[in-house]
Amino acid sequence: MSGIYIHIPFCKKKCHYCNFFSLASQKHKAPFLTALKQEIGLTCNYLGGETVNTLYFGGGTPSLYPPAALQQVMELALSLNPGNSGLPAVTREFTLELNPDDITEDYVSQLRETWFNRFSIGIQSFSDNDLACLNRTHSAAQAIRAVKLLHDAGYYNISIDLIYGIPGSTPPRWKENLDIALSLGIPHISAYALTVEPRTPLAWMIDREKSAPVIDELQEEQFRALIAMTRANGYQQYEISNFCKPGHHALHNTNYWKGVPYLGLGPSAHSYNGSARRWNIPNLTGYMAAMAKGEAVFEEEILTPEQRYNEYVMTSLRTMWGCDGSSILHDFGPEVYESFINGIPLLISRGWLTESSGVYLLTDEGKLFADRVASELFMTG
Repeated sequence: MSGIYIHIPFCKKKCHYCNFFSLASQKHKAPFLTALKQEIGLTCNYLGGETVNTLYFGGGTPSLYPPAALQQVMELALSLNPGNSGLPAVTREFTLELNPDDITEDYVSQLRETWFNRFSIGIQSFSDNDLACLNRTHSAAQAIRAVKLLHDAGYYNISIDLIYGIPGSTPPRWKENLDIALSLGIPHISAYALTVEPRTPLAWMIDREKSAPVIDELQEEQFRALIAMTRANGYQQYEISNFCKPGHHALHNTNYWKGVPYLGLGPSAHSYNGSARRWNIPNLTGYMAAMAKGEAVFEEEILTPEQRYNEYVMTSLRTMWGCDGSSILHDFGPEVYESFINGIPLLISRGWLTESSGVYLLTDEGKLFADRVASELFMTG
């Protein structure tokens, strides 16, 4: 099984914290779809005939397009992949990212004519003060209404994105955010610590003291509250930033963490085939021009055994399935396994790791130091 990610680069406006490739313009919406379909034709053999069981439209803001237009892209991507034929099986996961202000009764009605069966809503916060700080286009009331509109239409496989550690936020405000999210009956929550990326408006404002800074201690307190409140309400923290009711983990994203091959389409999209990673250029004009000529627009890196091992350690430790010592021994050999095992006792003594039947998992405390834990187990050339 494999997956396809489709990057839609358009937004109504740029959020202050965002460093993803996106454009606060819709000037090229129509020609972009033509280029995207051309890329599908060029890359249809990339996955080597494997059946595609997940397809994810992300961005940017995919919901700026009518559902019917996205359905056409989805049908083409599946029909041209050699491992797919006919209509999609009900067990497959087809996700659409949506902004709350795009979810109207009419839009939801149009979704009924598509294969989408999972929706990821970019809410970020149920506080209007937070939303203003982030330069989001919707209000808290619109966010709540968006979830209810999907529920009313019979859609329950819904995920929402939340951000913690927002400048000016407080622990009570974050708790209120979580209370609202949990009250809405949403089976999946993705929650991320706000990162101040270079060359973003947020970085500029903090540097010039036009915004309060991001405070590490506040993020830690809010992360601990996130773990406690979701756990108390029956959610599994199946990945550091992802929480779900049993049976509702995101299949597409889980494939990323488990090293399953996937194809990325659109400018800046990444692909992985098990031995190499490649990424399209983050330039819309260049991307569309290359597609019109039928040319490749990606860079590629062949992964070394060391890189593949490091990636496995980093991604597996982030999940509830953990890092399996027997897999390391089988896939990378006894020398790498011995190096891995030698690094374990210190991390367990610090209270950051626990072990069960040869599988190593981060403790709640260890989740605060996930990158450090992984780096201490890395192979270095």
